Amino acid sequence: MAIDTSLKVKGTGIKVRNVLTRAERIAALKAADRFKDGDSVLGLPKVRVHKISLKKKKKVKSEEAEGKGKGKK
Repeated sequence: MAIDTSLKVKGTGIKVRNVLTRAERIAALKAADRFKDGDSVLGLPKVRVHKISLKKKKKVKSEEAEGKGKGKK
């Protein structure tokens, strides 16, 4: 039985993986100039996986919100 689309949590496809595929490891090594064409794809060195964390946006107080709280008693 499938889960109804209204019950699915959005953003579940985005998660941190701690294991990269061979192609992803080779791409990361090429970017760091640690892999050259013709090198063996077996026995690749370890590649650090950087965890991406999203920062929450700070609420900016507007001048109107500050003005409403002052002076009226």
